[in-house]
Amino acid sequence: MAAELNLLRDQIDAVDKQILDLLAQRLSLVEKVGEVKSEHGLPIYAPDREAAMLASRREEAEKIGVPPQLIEDILRRTMRESYASEKDSGFKCLNPELRSVVIVGGRGQLGGLFARMFELSGYKVKILGSQDWNNASEILSDAGLVVVTVPINRTLGVIEQLGNLPKDCILCDLTSIKSKPLQAMMDVHQGPVVGLHPMFGPDVPSLAKQVIVYCDGRGQESYQWLLQQFSIWGASLCPIDAPEHDHGMTLIQALRHFTSFAYGLHLSKENPSLDKLLTLSSPIYRLELAMVGRLFGQDPNLYGDIILSSQENIDMIKRFHESFGEAMQLLDQQDKSKFVDSFEQVSEWFGEYSQQFMSESQQLLKQANDSIQRG
Repeated sequence: MAAELNLLRDQIDAVDKQILDLLAQRLSLVEKVGEVKSEHGLPIYAPDREAAMLASRREEAEKIGVPPQLIEDILRRTMRESYASEKDSGFKCLNPELRSVVIVGGRGQLGGLFARMFELSGYKVKILGSQDWNNASEILSDAGLVVVTVPINRTLGVIEQLGNLPKDCILCDLTSIKSKPLQAMMDVHQGPVVGLHPMFGPDVPSLAKQVIVYCDGRGQESYQWLLQQFSIWGASLCPIDAPEHDHGMTLIQALRHFTSFAYGLHLSKENPSLDKLLTLSSPIYRLELAMVGRLFGQDPNLYGDIILSSQENIDMIKRFHESFGEAMQLLDQQDKSKFVDSFEQVSEWFGEYSQQFMSESQQLLKQANDSIQRG
């Protein structure tokens, strides 16, 4: 039996090596694709092409008895690596006549990411950091684009210092709140203004499929090339009004971050063994615990600034506290029927999204389970 098993394992090893060779060939071809896209100014992410390719591969897999989801998982993981490789090949510069791009806060992580992306696209990039303000007039004198990316609590103060920009210079920010920064930029600069919010962190390997929200300010025709440049980088653009954006962020960011903070605070007071909790957790609970723990591995000032950035955030969290209190009454009354009624009301509100989220979460849980290292 041992000899037979070893023979089969040797055959598997040989097939694995063939897979490695094929992956190397694919990455090499992707690198060439990136060069062609860069030359012609094509986005690195083409959703229609990707969807058609995945559908075709799934159909082909099913015909030969390979689980369609298996080939899709392999290809999606391979494409994610491919997008990062395409980034390294550079991008077409859509505005080669632009004067310098000045990143205010460019030594920070997010500012550094955007500085690198502009450099990969052939733009002349300058950094204006906290220690450079004595030379700010010189640094900003030939600016064609100024990008403000500083902590939220400093954003308005920094914007107020940008009153002497060239008239045709584009002024934008990368802040997670939009109404106040957008108005501040409109007040201080009479040229083109646009508010931006990258819905990702600085550690992304590629901007492919990442969302950049933009709120129009003034002179929309002057910064269309900038939005197109983001698309070439692979980003998906989401236009929205600033007040609507901020209300959405109250629910997506502030409320979720605060509930994670409260849950982590409670866990620390209960002081359980995290090792034991992880051992007991199925993938979904492990993932939820990981998302809470992830919060506490980052800068507390950032999350404090996000949560406390507006009275709307605080009011929303207070209303959530009231809803939590109403839910607690069901427990105090031990009223299962009312619990079920409330559950069904919420389920009806989610509607078809419940099944969509069920499907999406199942795929995430499979990936999470694959990545778990067990003793």
